Amino acid sequence: MTNSRVMTLLKVVMFSGLCLIILGIYLHLFNQTIDEMGVQGIVISAACVAVGMVMSLPTKMIITFILVKRESEHTDRVLNNRI
Repeated sequence: MTNSRVMTLLKVVMFSGLCLIILGIYLHLFNQTIDEMGVQGIVISAACVAVGMVMSLPTKMIITFILVKRESEHTDRVLNNRI
């Protein structure tokens, strides 16, 4: 897999995670059906938020990849200017 494909995959997973977090918040705050379900409804909305948070973890990986790439490009520029 190329780096661009990995980054695209991580962004899709991250976006899906954020959507699940928003869905969980919506279910918990605004949906009457979930409210009427009682404890089961709370578990469903909490599960959406929890899975969404786990899926949004690639944000840290994306930031790390970007910072490492910038650092390596900066190092290459500095070395090329010295020669």
